[in-house]
This record gives sequence, C-alpha cells and structure tokens, in this order.
Amino acid sequence: MSWLDEPLMAFDLETTGTDVEADRIVTAAVVRLAPDGAVSDERTWLLDPGVAIPRQASAIHGISTERARAHGRPAAAAIAEIAGAVAEGLRSGTPLVVMNARYDLSLLDRECLRYAIASVTERLGEAPRPVIDPLVIDKHVDKCRRGKRALHALCAHYGVPLDAAHDARADAVAAALVVRRMGERHRPVGTMPLSDLHALQVRAAAEQSVSLQAHLRRTGKPAAVVEPAWPLIPRRG
Repeated sequence: MSWLDEPLMAFDLETTGTDVEADRIVTAAVVRLAPDGAVSDERTWLLDPGVAIPRQASAIHGISTERARAHGRPAAAAIAEIAGAVAEGLRSGTPLVVMNARYDLSLLDRECLRYAIASVTERLGEAPRPVIDPLVIDKHVDKCRRGKRALHALCAHYGVPLDAAHDARADAVAAALVVRRMGERHRPVGTMPLSDLHALQVRAAAEQSVSLQAHLRRTGKPAAVVEPAWPLIPRRG
C-alpha cells in the first residue's frame, strides 16, 4: 500500500526570522490528515518568544510583539509540547510533512537546546524520519521548471487552495495536500516506500545545495552557506 493511502502528519512554524541559530518560534501547528485530506486532529500554539518580533516578520505572519506577550504561552513550556507532539507522531510511524524541513526542524531543535528540553532527535533516539518535504521533492521531480517554489507557488502549481498563507495551521495542511498531489502526479514518488523516499530526499537536498552554490558563483551573487544536511542541520560544535 502506498503512503498516499495512509494518514499524514504536517508541521509548520512561523518565526521571528530566518536564522535557525538565533531566531525564535512564534506560532506552531501539528496537524494530522486522514487519507482523504480531512483534518482528523490538530494542535496549535502561540508563543511569547521572549524577544521582540521584528516588524518585517510581523508583517508576514501577523503576530506582533504585543500580541505574543499578551496571549502567547511561555516559550519553554510550548516548545516542550511541540517537540513532544512531533516525536509522538513519528514514533507512531506516521510520516511528517514539513515544507522546507531543514529550516523548521532545525529551528525547533535549537529552541530545545536553548531551553534544555529534549529534542525530537533525543526523544526518538535518531534524527526525525520519515520526513516528506514538498520543496525538496518538487525540485527533484521538476528540475527545469522556472519560477518560485515557495508554498504558495507550489499550491498554485499543484492546484491546492491556500487561503491563509503564513498561518501555521493553514500552511501545514496545504503542505500535506501538496505532497499528496505530487505523489499522484509523479507516481514513482507516490509508490516509493517511505524509507526509500526519505533517503532520496537526503541525496536530493545535498545535490540541490551544491547546485545552488554553483549558481551563486556563476551569477556573481554573494556566496551563501547552503547546508547540505537534511532534514536537520547539525548543531554547531
């Protein structure tokens, strides 16, 4: 039986920025979807990240520093719950869908480190798996397509509605629906055993990092550190 016929768990974060080492979680969602795409269970969190939320981040996800401080949960307690929910789903054998998994899972890992909380890896005894990342898969199966590959662009390409972009719950649900459409459209992906699909993404993410570095050099753009590890960037030191 294909993973397309099984439940999926989707995970998404909205944050204070894009640096996995320094930025903080503002909102999070862990959503379970039935094979027909219906949401069967969900958990969402609003955190007080303990730092000011930059205006440019608030403009994207709509959460201000004032709102987070007034209504958000203390970060440490919420992060422990988030890591626990992600680990519990993976422990049950449910694949975890994360758009740009390298970012969300690494940032969650660093938040666990910051507050001395058991990480998802520590709870499982291994790095998170199986993970399904629509960004990595789309770049692998459709290498030559031009244009953006952000979630809203993938939703448009695969015909998935996204009515509340940058809301953690809405983004998590959309990412899961997108990977189902990918699997249906690209049957080798949809029929691949989850262990093989996870391994394929590890290789594909590394290749995509090398390709991006080469592109930056060719175009004379500032060099960037593009981490090849997936789905989790190793901790420094």
